Formats: sequence, structure tokens, C-alpha cells
Amino acid sequence: MWLPRISSRAVTVLLLAQTGILLFLVSWPRPPSPASGKERVHVLVLSSWRSGSSFVGQLFSQHPDVFYLMEPGWHVWTTLSQASAPALHMAVRDVVRSVFLCDMDVFDAYLPWRRNLSDLFQYAVSRALCSPPACSAFPRGAISSEAVCKPLCARQPFGLAQEACRAYSHVVLKEVRFFNLQVLYSLLRDPALNLRIVHLVRDPRAVLRSREQSAKALARDNGIVLGTNGTWVEADPGLRVVREVCRSHVRIAEAATQKPPPFLQGRYRLVRFEDLARAPLPEIRALYAFAGLSLTPQLEAWMHNITHGSGPGARREAFKTSSRDAVNVSQAWRHTLPFAKIRRVQDLCAGALQLLGYRPVFSEREQRDLTLDLVLPRGPSSFSWASSTDTHPGP
Repeated sequence: MWLPRISSRAVTVLLLAQTGILLFLVSWPRPPSPASGKERVHVLVLSSWRSGSSFVGQLFSQHPDVFYLMEPGWHVWTTLSQASAPALHMAVRDVVRSVFLCDMDVFDAYLPWRRNLSDLFQYAVSRALCSPPACSAFPRGAISSEAVCKPLCARQPFGLAQEACRAYSHVVLKEVRFFNLQVLYSLLRDPALNLRIVHLVRDPRAVLRSREQSAKALARDNGIVLGTNGTWVEADPGLRVVREVCRSHVRIAEAATQKPPPFLQGRYRLVRFEDLARAPLPEIRALYAFAGLSLTPQLEAWMHNITHGSGPGARREAFKTSSRDAVNVSQAWRHTLPFAKIRRVQDLCAGALQLLGYRPVFSEREQRDLTLDLVLPRGPSSFSWASSTDTHPGP
């Protein structure tokens, strides 16, 4: 797809302006704590496209103590789509920091002057934006529905997002536009933030199968990942984007687990989608404990429902969280991908498979044999040195 070209000078000026605004905002006092008086907790779900991140986002979004926003960096990438992913890292990080601090003025650079809640990307998947004080579609403690929220809350004033954010003890953001951990070090050291990072990964072979089902929707993002200067990339026969995603997961996991900096102690947790699919409630309890949240009976019932549906879900539900058979979803690639393509992914992502604990297959027979477990067990200290008893360390 062809887009009007924006000069690299214009992109640079906008990025510098964004950074200047953020430096000014850093000097402001930190926003008030929630009504409970406890220190606000900030959680970043760090993942990549088609890795189950929308599902994990909903696990947090539906909690009555959480203000959740999905991919605020989407606004940066759609506005500056001729830049590359590394060039946009700082701008996305600055938006994430501002939203963590409930400062929604950061969107001035990316949204129209007159705006409503519906101008936020995927606003209706945020229960907090469908509940008071942002909107009255659902009571704060109820499980929300995107389909119900959309028509009722779309025209609510944009300023209510900031008011809602400040009413919660936890702010959780899901983002797929970071390709290394170092760009987040300033946030981890920031005394205004109490940040924990949930690094969600998925078997690269399953990611490829899901990406192929959603190729058109990913075309613009593919172009930015590959640095095509604004050209959308729908077809990727060389699997270049999948290779870069695998490399990024390796970079992040290695930075967090191999001689990590002291300020990361107790603030990083790696989660495999397959583990969530196989044992949802134990994994979710551990995830909540890491974030300082508790599992309510209502949430437990809802989680059982969405992980024990029938089938892998329809293609039209690719970007939605609906009731599906989670184990079936995690294994679907073994029925559908040709073995030649699997072998290619395994070659490109060999390091990720080994580091993250996924067993390669060496024949089509092994691929189809569902009694052969391809998710290797995790050791006691494989991926995380966080625990439910960790306290927030100083910067």
C-alpha cells in the first residue's frame, strides 16, 4: 500500500518535540495515589503480535482494581509509520510512561484536538473505560463486554480516561512495540513508577500460524519492523518479521535473566502462553501475585469459561478474547502448517526455541503426534527471579 511520504526531517522534528514535552512533564509532581492510599502498581505486559497478549491483557483488564489500556504505542506507529521500530522506541516508551502516570495529554501529538474515548485504540476492551467514572455501561466490579461498551461509551469525553486511571490502584498496559529491554531501563529506575514487567512469549510456530491468519491487519506494523519507509508488507515469504520477533524475545529474556541489572530484581516475569493454556488458574494466580492482585470467585469463573470453550476460535475473532479451548488454540499449528514451513521457522528461531523451552520436531510424523510434548518443563529458576513475596525495590 502506498502512503504520502513524510520527510525524515519532519519525523525527527516530531520525535524531538515529543521528547521535549516529556522532559518538561518529568519535572511535574507524581499523580496522586488511588483512594486506597497504597502506592500505585504499574504493570507492562511485554509481548509481540499473535502471542496471546490480548488474552493476558483481558486477565488484567477485568480485575476491579485495574485500569488497563491496550497498546498505547499503536498511536505512535500509525502517526509515524515511515519510521523504523528502533527509531520509534523512545517515543513509544514516553507514551507508556505518561499513561502509567495517568497523564493522557501525551496523546495530544497523536490524536485530534476534539476527541472522545473512542479515539483511543481498542478502548472498549478496557473494563475501566466502560465503567464509572469513564462510562456507566458496566458497574466497576462486573465483567465487561466490548460489544456492549462500544455503542454506549464511544462518545464519552476523552478527559474521563485520565480521571478513571487515577481511580485505580493498578495501571496495566499491554505493548508489542518494544524489541529490547534496555529501552525500558529508565522506567524501571524511575522513582515515580512502581513497574513490573510480564514478558509473554509463545511457540514461534504457533505465532506464524496465527500471523498468517491475520496478514492484512499486520501489514503496516510489518513495514515498520522491516524498516520499509512507509511501505506496508502483507506477504513475508522469507519470514523476516517472525525472525525479528524471535530475536527480540531472546534479547529481552537474556537481558532479564543473564546478569540482569540490580533494579530488575523481582520485577520481571516470563510467562509462556502454553503454560497458561494448560493450567490457567495456577498460572493466573501466580501472575496476579506477581502484580499484587488477588483472584476473586467471579474472575475465576470467567477465566474458566474463556479457557474451556469449544474449538480454536474463528478467523474473525483473531483480535478478540472469546471463549475457546485454550489447549486446542496452542496446538492448532500442528494440524495446519506444512512441515517445510515449520522446519524453516525452527531454523530461523532456533535460539528462541532453546531459550524459551520449545522442542523442535524433525518430521511430519512428530509434528502430528500430539502425544509428543513440545513444551519443555521449566526449571525452578528458568525464567524469573520474581516471587509472590517480593516487595518493590528501590530504584
